[in-house]
Amino acid sequence: MKQVIGLTNEDPISTEYRPLKQIIERLNRTFKGNYRSTQGFGSDHGSVSFVTLFAAYFNFLRPHASLEGKVPVVNPKLSGLPTMPARWTKLIELAQRWIVEQRSA
Repeated sequence: MKQVIGLTNEDPISTEYRPLKQIIERLNRTFKGNYRSTQGFGSDHGSVSFVTLFAAYFNFLRPHASLEGKVPVVNPKLSGLPTMPARWTKLIELAQRWIVEQRSA
């Protein structure tokens, strides 16, 4: 684990790892902003579902300004789809296929 200290790059480790820290902080703020509106969950199942869906959205569907409007994890099967609902549907379909494959292996 590397520790990025303060707001300025005063040591070599801070200089090297500050961009990563900023990405993590942005993820935390985005997650916190989305989670607040839920008012919490009544069960562990609800919170786990929320985190799973948020991670899928953040990694596979949400364009990031720091990546020039691209998603962090590019999946060619999602790229050509015109709408967000179509991409969500395809992502869920791919996840279901993966689960079935894992169970039969």
